[in-house]
Amino acid sequence: MMFNNSLKILFCFFILLPTFVSAQNWDIDLLKEINLERNKSLDPSFKFITNSVSSMSIGAPIAVLGIGIIQKDSSLKSKGIFMVEAFCVNAFTTTALKLAFKRDRPFVTYPFLDKQAEAGSYSFPSGHTSTAFTIATSLSMAFPKWYVVVPSYVYACAAGYSRMHLGVHYPSDVLAGAIVGASSAVLSQYLQRKICARPKQKVKL
Repeated sequence: MMFNNSLKILFCFFILLPTFVSAQNWDIDLLKEINLERNKSLDPSFKFITNSVSSMSIGAPIAVLGIGIIQKDSSLKSKGIFMVEAFCVNAFTTTALKLAFKRDRPFVTYPFLDKQAEAGSYSFPSGHTSTAFTIATSLSMAFPKWYVVVPSYVYACAAGYSRMHLGVHYPSDVLAGAIVGASSAVLSQYLQRKICARPKQKVKL
């Protein structure tokens, strides 16, 4: 049921995607408010958060998988593998969308923005945000406790906001990244359960 609902949301999102990307007015207006009117004393904190996403995306699944291997805990190993799979699905989807839409970064189109972070390829969707939400969603699904879920999503939201605060992504980039990241984790768990549920065929000698 959870997968079906997520699939419907994702389908509607992709149907409306061109509208989000082309509706520049609200996007740049909101970004100007966030970036140009920001509290600059928070820049170091948001730079730290945005720079930590890559490390978290690698460290979290490796930690879960590693502990599972050390403790010989098959459940933990399975959760670690699930998190790695979610990361891979998200990386593929995000890269494909970036190449499909080829949206310029906001500071390229609007040079008056105050760019405060390094930015690589195309803008849509936000890779940092999608990765952060993949981490948050996969952790929350693997360990559905409030003390895991709440900090995970607070971190993911902070990572997404940091990309706007630092002037390298539009709000629609961040929104798309959050949806892609969360959906990647949901899809990965669904596929993992489908594969594990297949009956094993006995080899006849």
